[in-house]
Amino acid sequence: MYPENAPHVPVQRAVEVHQPTPLPPTVTAPAPVVPVQPGTVPAVASIVLPDGRIVTGYAIEHPQPAPVAAKPAVSRTAVNVALGGVGFLAVCGGLLLLTSFIAALTAFITQLIVLAAVIFGGWIAVQLFGASGHRGGTTVHIRKAVIKRNHFHG
Repeated sequence: MYPENAPHVPVQRAVEVHQPTPLPPTVTAPAPVVPVQPGTVPAVASIVLPDGRIVTGYAIEHPQPAPVAAKPAVSRTAVNVALGGVGFLAVCGGLLLLTSFIAALTAFITQLIVLAAVIFGGWIAVQLFGASGHRGGTTVHIRKAVIKRNHFHG
């Protein structure tokens, strides 16, 4: 942005100095002092500071807040009814899930039974209708015919 050897002259700006303006003191009449007689003479306390100085003064009693009204305890009957309701809802939810699980399990078992019936039925069909060596197949008859022809003397 700037050439490397270009001299930079700092910019001089005018500075204004503001002096505070003192406010004139307000003349007010001092508040009338009303003497208040304490019911008891407050206790005077003295404290020794770490540097050895002693500070003496009146002990200040802080006002205590009004006690909070105790909340009435919840009756055991209300707690038992609430817990019973929560338990009942949990049981209902569990039974709903249980019935869903039983329905799914029943459908699965039904599908397994149908699959077993199809496989077993196919095996039975192959046994009944399939070609076997001892039944009247074409090959057996041809061999018998050939054997009969070769031994035929007549």
